[in-house]
Amino acid sequence: MKISYNKLFKLLIDKNLKRKDLCKSAQISDATMAKLGKGANINTEILVRICETLNCDICDIMEIEKDEN
Repeated sequence: MKISYNKLFKLLIDKNLKRKDLCKSAQISDATMAKLGKGANINTEILVRICETLNCDICDIMEIEKDEN
């Protein structure tokens, strides 16, 4: 199983925001944004800041995908 943040990137498109806009408003680094793009593990504190910034729930920005094996 792996984590996917595709919902986050779709939400940014829907809200007409760029990744840099989110970095600035949620006070997250470019390195963290790169981790999100790769589906890497992110500190829950950062995920909460993103949710607060976008006024959404955690399930609106991430999901767990099952491996195809």
